[in-house]
Amino acid sequence: MEDTNPELEQFRQQWRAEVSARTQTEGNKDPKSTKIHRKPPPITSLASTSRGAKPSQEEEEAEHPTFHSLDGSREDAGHGESSKSVVREPQSALEHYEKAVERETTGKLGESLSLYRKAFRMDDRVDQKYKSKHFPPSYFASKPSNPNPSNAPVTVPNTAHHSLDGPPQTIKQLIGAFSGLSIEPAPPAVEGTPAPPCPIATLPEEILVHIFTDVAVLDVSSFVRLAQVCKRMAYLVATEEQVWKRVCLGSEVGFGAMHYQWQREVLGGPLKEEDIDFDDSDEEVTLPPLDSAAITDILHRTAYSSSWHQMFRTRPRVRFNGCYISTVNYMRAGQASQSQVTWHSPVHIVTYYRYLRFFRDGTVISLLTTSEPAEVVHHLTKELQETHRGGAAPHLPSIVMQNALRGRWRLSTTTDNPEVDIKDAEGDIFIETEGVNARYMYRMKLSLRSAGKGARNNKLVWQGFWNYNLLTDDSGEFTLRNDKAFFWSRVKSYGDGA
Repeated sequence: MEDTNPELEQFRQQWRAEVSARTQTEGNKDPKSTKIHRKPPPITSLASTSRGAKPSQEEEEAEHPTFHSLDGSREDAGHGESSKSVVREPQSALEHYEKAVERETTGKLGESLSLYRKAFRMDDRVDQKYKSKHFPPSYFASKPSNPNPSNAPVTVPNTAHHSLDGPPQTIKQLIGAFSGLSIEPAPPAVEGTPAPPCPIATLPEEILVHIFTDVAVLDVSSFVRLAQVCKRMAYLVATEEQVWKRVCLGSEVGFGAMHYQWQREVLGGPLKEEDIDFDDSDEEVTLPPLDSAAITDILHRTAYSSSWHQMFRTRPRVRFNGCYISTVNYMRAGQASQSQVTWHSPVHIVTYYRYLRFFRDGTVISLLTTSEPAEVVHHLTKELQETHRGGAAPHLPSIVMQNALRGRWRLSTTTDNPEVDIKDAEGDIFIETEGVNARYMYRMKLSLRSAGKGARNNKLVWQGFWNYNLLTDDSGEFTLRNDKAFFWSRVKSYGDGA
């Protein structure tokens, strides 16, 4: 069928003529330039205009690669010189470095490595200069800091990272802010359903304090953990002095069980009036001894700012629901075999343990053995000590108690050091035990210390160790070269202590 549209036929002829003319023009150009425009522009008039127009300055800068022609090739192009013109050799360290970067981007690693070496020989900080020249701080767009790093909405101020009311509160101020709060019941498990009952939230404060007092007498650590339940209980645990007074004056864990005078004989019998205290000084003590209640009352008013809570935490005291263990390790040179030639002498690593368990009646058990704590602590009782006295019942696993020594203990007071204050006079503990035979008696002096974060009165440091001859009335001091401090360890089988 013959085409009858003259306009369409005219468009075809014009298009063929333009294609032929463009083909002849591109054939006369450099082959490399043909690779730049692979597709013909859709509009002929615009395509012909773009081929003859000079690119703008912005387009020229955009087409320049970052590390290409860093040695002034742009100026050469501006004067119309060929890109194949001779490039001048680099002179400075920075020029060598720039040339090395250019060679590296083109894949010529050998040349770039040689240029890098020359640049660093000339200036060891050339890389910093290159970075400052080509990558200034303004080159990198700084990201705005997130003012609200948590998941809270932007409109809600984040108090977890900054305070809007000045410096953070102290513990005392924080606890004081809980004074007006009440015990809140637990929220319902499902929204819209009634909340579970909370009878303790409706109790009067007097009954609540009475319950807390009973809990503290049974176990102080359980009473303190009540502060983790809610803010109201935290306030009562920290500030209710009535509870802490009962704990301090009681004999369960408080100072009612502390003894500042001898309560027993060395062998555990009742104290006699003519019992002699073997002190280092022969001077007579003129001050009357104070009992435990009187000393506690004086210290409460003077040294601890009338705070029973502070007194219980910081005042030295002995613990009864565990034992104090000293682990001693030292090396001793051995003797080489006479029948064998060796280049070295053997070394013996010696390990032994000291155990101290205190009782509320003023007695103590002292044991020196090589047995490990797991094999000893459960047998540190007066009953087993009497059972194995003299090596009896050797078939029992508690035979280690045959070497246990009976003794007594007391804490220091102003009668031991009248020159210092009553608070500073406390902190030492005196222990007297039986010796290896009836002629001797051992005396120890240790100081109550604290080890670890938050722990109190869990360490006994040696101050002296003596032996006393009851027949000749003279004494000698043991060296403490290898002995280490005692550390308290809780033993659940002791319960609250005996």
